[in-house]
Amino acid sequence: MKSILPFILTLFSLSLIAQDCSELFFSEYVEGSSNNKAVEIYNPTDAPIDLSNYSIERYSNGSDGISDEMNLSGTIDPGGTWIITNSDTNSTNQFGYIMVELYNMADQWAPNYPSPLYMNGNDAMTLSKNGQWVDLIGKVGEDPGDAWTDDTTAGFTDANGGAWWTKNHTLIRKSSVKSGVTSNPILFNPASEWDSLSINTWTNLGSHECDCNSGGPSSIEDKSASYILYPNPTSNNQVVKVNSNKVIKSFELINAIGQKVDLNYTNNELQAHIYTNNLSIGIYSLIIIFEDNSIKNSSIVIN
Repeated sequence: MKSILPFILTLFSLSLIAQDCSELFFSEYVEGSSNNKAVEIYNPTDAPIDLSNYSIERYSNGSDGISDEMNLSGTIDPGGTWIITNSDTNSTNQFGYIMVELYNMADQWAPNYPSPLYMNGNDAMTLSKNGQWVDLIGKVGEDPGDAWTDDTTAGFTDANGGAWWTKNHTLIRKSSVKSGVTSNPILFNPASEWDSLSINTWTNLGSHECDCNSGGPSSIEDKSASYILYPNPTSNNQVVKVNSNKVIKSFELINAIGQKVDLNYTNNELQAHIYTNNLSIGIYSLIIIFEDNSIKNSSIVIN
């Protein structure tokens, strides 16, 4: 078992880091008044991406199955965005209509009702490639009430009256997010990956700030770098020491379902201390980022 575990952990770590900056993901979500609805998709790669294999889906009001689906078309430039909006400009429509300013920002318009761009704050939205999720907003199969919220006591639903995030708001993906959510979360906490703006805000559509294109860490390991990580495995409320032959810039910690986890640490260039007080039992992928933005993949096991 001891000889197999490091190999498994290495594969786990590499599979997670390989996802960063390699696939499209949602970068903005507009859930405004009436039919002022839009989503923005971002290309974090260094190559244009043909959208013909991609689609977006809506899972309405806690549905486990797809309620509406839309195939995408066109090409997203490297570091570019693709804006999809509702297309209903008829002011007499029973479902409302989209404002001309937002309509004119679209790279592609969704079909008239029913389509994914009739989403409300309680509808999960997915971006898929050849039928496989590459990103997800919300939690499929969960009806949060009117919206997902910031209320931890209610599992981020509005059962206890938490502040709405996914209804009557615009959400912008944090620049630190470099890949989409590819599996249904246990809980959907919108604040973990998104920033919230007020209703009918879409001035940021058309561009996205992402660490993938700002001198962030490379996805290629530095084979010359060496380090010692101890004690590992460890337990909660312990200090893990990291000694390295290269200057350490920072760390990223990712849990078993691909979510970035806040990490408490102190760093003194060639030596760092990682504090495990906020970590639950499990296996975590640890990415050591050096001063030159090269990386080393490792792992931490919390017993």
